[in-house]
Amino acid sequence: MGLSVVILAAGKGTRMKSAMPKVLHPLAKKPLVEHVYDTAQKLGADEVVIVYGHGGEQVKAGCYHFKAKWVEQKEQLGTGHAVQHGLEAVNLKNDVLILYGDVPLTSVESLQLLLEDFENKIALMTVRLETPTGYGRIIRDKHDKVTGIIEQKDASEEQKKINEVNTGILAARGELLKSLLERVDNNNAQGEYYLTDIFALAAKDGIEIITSHPSEPWEVEGINNRLQLAALERIHQANIANKLMADGVTLVDPARIDIRGQVDISNDVFIDVNVIIEGNVKIGTGTTIGPNVVVTNSTIGENVTIKANCVIEDTIIGNNVDVGPFARLRPETYLHDNSRVGNFVEIKKSDIGAGSKVNHLSYIGDTEMGKNVNIGAGTITCNYDGANKHKTVIKDNVFVGSDTQLVAPVVVEEGATIGAGATITKNVDKDNLVISRVPQKSINGWERPKKK
Repeated sequence: MGLSVVILAAGKGTRMKSAMPKVLHPLAKKPLVEHVYDTAQKLGADEVVIVYGHGGEQVKAGCYHFKAKWVEQKEQLGTGHAVQHGLEAVNLKNDVLILYGDVPLTSVESLQLLLEDFENKIALMTVRLETPTGYGRIIRDKHDKVTGIIEQKDASEEQKKINEVNTGILAARGELLKSLLERVDNNNAQGEYYLTDIFALAAKDGIEIITSHPSEPWEVEGINNRLQLAALERIHQANIANKLMADGVTLVDPARIDIRGQVDISNDVFIDVNVIIEGNVKIGTGTTIGPNVVVTNSTIGENVTIKANCVIEDTIIGNNVDVGPFARLRPETYLHDNSRVGNFVEIKKSDIGAGSKVNHLSYIGDTEMGKNVNIGAGTITCNYDGANKHKTVIKDNVFVGSDTQLVAPVVVEEGATIGAGATITKNVDKDNLVISRVPQKSINGWERPKKK
């Protein structure tokens, strides 16, 4: 039997006080609804249907890469009405799982438990809360069987004391779900078609309602405002940090690291405070990441030292490399083994050979650098002529003195030495020394101008 997942994402999200639809607000730099979509993919769903409404074109544009069917709910007349719309695009022979675009942290394991065995039944996820205010209460009979769900607005004082509440997450065979929804009316305080009304109808028909529970209550928490968004962000980050530490990563303060993507971090990696890791990042064993470092879509090898306040983006770093402090590595940078990039150095779209050093206050762009090259302080590659980028090639064992400008396109052959303060506009031959300074002059008895 196949699995269809219907994600309800039509709500306006008024309490977010934002022009952006609620389900597009980011958690760990990924839209809320994308967390839910990814969960559906991990469950092996045959099809995903997203019911959208408010800001629909924004939602579709923000989720253009989803392999999903999109169904518009033009009028928001309740969750039952939304699911009815979703079922229009579903294979009703499949099992159908209902999820919510603003409930991002439900685990695959909890949902697999819900989906274990519900043939000719309805599976409902419930949770017990110390403070259940605002949630629909689970009504059970004397045999502990679920007989229905009563919404807070429609509940009696006695029913409001029940602490087992509805999460809204449920699963049923598509045909059964459709037949029950066709019988739901809007005779309630809100004048809406409640999805929860199907449970009383099912109990009346003798259809068993089985329940399961998430491992943690936060798995089923929805987001209605920015306070809740921030709270779930911290829970999500704590979960990631805990797993990293369990896998042998040292975090100086697990409350001060943010992971916003997919990471593969080996054991014996040391990460200091206020580090942000985004996108797809891999870090090899024995590496140290200093405080206030940002790493995006990069691969960092083994026994690397990244000192404080570096920004690393779309970069490959080999083994035994030192970087920083205050270095910026821009896209398409490759630092080979045993290379060194020092403080206040910026590198872009460049290949830095094994054992080469760019230690201080330099800019290297569009450069192919060989092995064991030394770049002096204040050196820059002049790679842009105002219209086009040009390449600088520096071959093995070159020594470049401080305050040098390499005006591309230019090639410096193996073993050459560039004197400090040079401006290189022509190719340099192998093992040559090049100096391009103006001869030094001295004027004896020179008097500085004085203020009048």
